[in-house]
Amino acid sequence: MNKKNFSENFNLRNYTTIKVGGVAEYFAEPRSIYEFYNLIEWCNLNNKKFEIIGAGSNLLINNIFIKGLVICTKKMKSLKIEPYSGIVEAEAGVMLPTLSNSLAKNGLQGGEWAIGIPGTLGGAIYMNAGTGNLSLAKNLISVKVINNKTLEKIEIEKKDINFEYRFSSFQNDNLAIISAKLHFEPNGNLEKLIQTTKNNLKLKTETQPYHLPSFGSVFKNPKNSYAAKLIEDMGLKGFKIGGAEISTMHANFIINNSSASSKDVFELITVIQQKVLQKKGIYLQPEVRMIGFDYPY
Repeated sequence: MNKKNFSENFNLRNYTTIKVGGVAEYFAEPRSIYEFYNLIEWCNLNNKKFEIIGAGSNLLINNIFIKGLVICTKKMKSLKIEPYSGIVEAEAGVMLPTLSNSLAKNGLQGGEWAIGIPGTLGGAIYMNAGTGNLSLAKNLISVKVINNKTLEKIEIEKKDINFEYRFSSFQNDNLAIISAKLHFEPNGNLEKLIQTTKNNLKLKTETQPYHLPSFGSVFKNPKNSYAAKLIEDMGLKGFKIGGAEISTMHANFIINNSSASSKDVFELITVIQQKVLQKKGIYLQPEVRMIGFDYPY
């Protein structure tokens, strides 16, 4: 692989929304599926491990040296929308707010909720990200992937993917998501769709610490309960470890007050889990993906 296609000893801090992270041995931002494929092929040929990241929301990277290649998909952002059929084809790096705005402007209904989620399409499918009962799984037709071992390109139908709350079978498969085909309801009222999308963003910014570095939600909601309420009941809003703080605005958010280390954030996650488990008997499961930690999932 051409040497200029990746950087060495690359600091990942600015590639996560909480602004903490270690140093990658190699780092690359492919601009096309062809470049992405070549990077995975290079890793296989050189016996290198690789990690794929999107917008780095919902991601905690340990402040250590991360061996192998970290591939960021954010520059793979081809987006094709057919307004009449409602069919959408998007590469893995398309940002959800971009998708949401584009859908509204093309009169397609069903993506208004995604405006406030600072993630990529690939990340959202992998994590089955969403809000309330809404997620992209509902609109999915198929996903194109690369088999990381055989390098075969495959298109997987939605019916062959297991989606559960904040989970997809991609988390257990050795497959890299490259693009997806989706369907949204066409012929919507343009004005109404754009207004709903704007209102959704306004609500997010008013109820969540949107202006500060954070993951988004840290924990999955347990059955019949809300993680934010459980954390708030513990009196933990505003509790800090180093530069990491539980948001006073929304208890299921951890914010970085400019100086947090990955250790601060990780310890704060652990403290929350311990306190809620001791007092409520409920184990809060992180929805945050972790790289470089020995974390028992």
